[in-house]
Amino acid sequence: MTNREMVARSLAAIWHPCTQMKAHERFPLVPIARGEGAWLYDFEDRRYLDGVSSWWVNLFGHAHPAINAALGEQAATLEHVMLAGFTHAPAVELAERLHALAPGALGHAFFASDGASATEIALKMAFHHWANRGRPAKKRFVSLAGGYHGETAGALGVTDVAIFRDAYAPLVRESIVVPFPARDGEDHRFGGMRGAIAAADALAAVLAERHGEIAALIVEPLVQGASGMRFCHPEYLRRARELCTRHEVLLIADEIMTGFGRTGTMFACEQARIAPDLLCLSKGITGGYLPLSCVLSSDAVYEAFYDDDVARAFLHSHSYTGNPLACRAACAVLDIFEREGVIAANERKAARFLSLAQPLAHHRHVRDFRHLGMIWAFEVETADRAFAARAFELALARGVLLRPIGRTVYFLPPYVIGEAEFSELVACAMEIADRLGGSA
Repeated sequence: MTNREMVARSLAAIWHPCTQMKAHERFPLVPIARGEGAWLYDFEDRRYLDGVSSWWVNLFGHAHPAINAALGEQAATLEHVMLAGFTHAPAVELAERLHALAPGALGHAFFASDGASATEIALKMAFHHWANRGRPAKKRFVSLAGGYHGETAGALGVTDVAIFRDAYAPLVRESIVVPFPARDGEDHRFGGMRGAIAAADALAAVLAERHGEIAALIVEPLVQGASGMRFCHPEYLRRARELCTRHEVLLIADEIMTGFGRTGTMFACEQARIAPDLLCLSKGITGGYLPLSCVLSSDAVYEAFYDDDVARAFLHSHSYTGNPLACRAACAVLDIFEREGVIAANERKAARFLSLAQPLAHHRHVRDFRHLGMIWAFEVETADRAFAARAFELALARGVLLRPIGRTVYFLPPYVIGEAEFSELVACAMEIADRLGGSA
């Protein structure tokens, strides 16, 4: 099959996500036939360097032999059984291993399919927890300006990204929005200590006044992804944790993107030395192989549901909850972390990559170059309103997959990427800044 034939069939049959379909009259779909390591290949064997881990999920690249083998073995044993009233080894093993890895005592795993579902589950758990404890007035949520937690109706209620939220505003129950901890209290993409303290003070004022109606605070620890890779100082998390404890408000950590080593530690919360009450995980959990998400709960939250009354149970499910194939893939991912010492290896690799990126950091049209763990991001100074689409197109012409957010260009590569491949990401970004930066 040719690329052209695959694109024609796809456009006739598939409604693609987060896409204005008419745009594909100008920007053709990219048909992918296979993947290997950090590379994707089309039907004519042209390859593309996956600089964004295919929406931040493929931690160890494509077609990893160890994950392939684990899935083949599991498929021959048990492909699926419902998790209501039944259990199986991959789900038990994964839950136990996540409990051992997660900060604090988060010993109860509730499985779902995707990040937005994890957000919905955490919000429902928080509300129902307080209702079961005789405090039904605690049903509001606090979220940060610029936060993104998914695109289902409940998740949109705590999402503050206009392009996702505005069209569905009549369906959404709004949260209480507090400031993002930007540097020096300004709307800046770096997060410093002064900004963290100022934002925490604003949160303190809200919780002191309204804690009686607030069930939970939800945050993306250290990095807001969809708002343009905005970083914040760990001090904000430390203060937020203390404030939530003081005012009897649950803390939900959305580590859907930041979890599994992306920020330099297994979980971003570790860098603040705090544990949330509910921890949302997805994206890299299966290494990009299968849909899976998980909410880890503290004992205190879990115990509020433990009762003879069915109405006090957490009544949420979907047919593929805890799917054995997905759980086995996740266990294979954790095996790779252990066997290959991935966190320490990434630290060494990131230091080398940061050195390779210095020409980009000093480019005349680049602003706010920043780095955390296996994330690199910067703004291109440009007046071009179509910058993101043009940068995406320019990168594809070089055989690189990048997906800018507004004027923010970022790298979230698979952890298997090598120095030569990372150098190509830098060279591609340099060309984008050269050709599109400063343009009208």
